[in-house]
Amino acid sequence: MTGRLIVLDVDSTLITAEVIELIARRAGTEAEVAAVTDAAMRGEIDFAESLRQRVATLEGVPDTVFAEVLDEVQFTPGAENLVGTLQSEGWTAALVSGGFAEVVAPLAARLSIERFRANRLETADTRLTGRTVGPVIDRAAKAQALREFCAELGISPADAVAVGDGANDLDMMAAAGLGIAFNAKPLVQSQADIAVNAPRLDAVLEVIER
Repeated sequence: MTGRLIVLDVDSTLITAEVIELIARRAGTEAEVAAVTDAAMRGEIDFAESLRQRVATLEGVPDTVFAEVLDEVQFTPGAENLVGTLQSEGWTAALVSGGFAEVVAPLAARLSIERFRANRLETADTRLTGRTVGPVIDRAAKAQALREFCAELGISPADAVAVGDGANDLDMMAAAGLGIAFNAKPLVQSQADIAVNAPRLDAVLEVIER
């Protein structure tokens, strides 16, 4: 079947890490940021507010951090096979992330993915300001991105698959024809159409109608 779309969350789905925590490690605020991330992914704190709190702790980090983090992040085992297999079958893959475009864009390029949405970090004088610029990619924006990608491709959201692990993925997963929770928080597993708990992301291939 062609004319299909898969939209993937990035942090802790496509890749094994949370990029903001890798940046926070360099700011000395990793524990503080990780605690807020966990609360947000469990749905205990509004994502936009959690993003503001976490990004504020990154003020002063040199913008060379993006290249450093890109060298450090690793695709989840099976991620490249999942994307490559579906692309070879005529699917379009897209990334929608509450993380940062400065890292997501190069990751997308490595997988020949042209469509992505992510937050952007503000810099001034080669350092992070502790703020984002542009619209916040929260759970509503993730769902809207999926719908817009479908419109661009001329397909129905019913022909889209969304894969994620956190509460901010729930709207996107609900908008898609199939919402898959991958090694997700309990709240997300309970609301997803299907939960996949496996060490490899290409286990998702087993539950997609192709």
